[in-house]
Amino acid sequence: MVMCLERGLEIEDLRNHSQEMIMQLRDALAGGATVTPDPKRAGFYEVKRREQLYYIYISPDTGKVLLIAAWPHEEALVCEAGASA
Repeated sequence: MVMCLERGLEIEDLRNHSQEMIMQLRDALAGGATVTPDPKRAGFYEVKRREQLYYIYISPDTGKVLLIAAWPHEEALVCEAGASA
């Protein structure tokens, strides 16, 4: 599924992620990011941007995006492991 939200959307960071990471998420969502809905939780999504994955919640009432977690995509981890071997 592709999601394209407004560039000025409000993102609330719940875990002290870097401003760069928040801007990258904002750019991904504004540019038509590929998202995967969480099948167990309504309104929760996994967003993939290059080598990073974000776990977000989008409030159906306000449209506010809550950044819950972020971690390197496993393909990026495989590449890093291969480079260091």
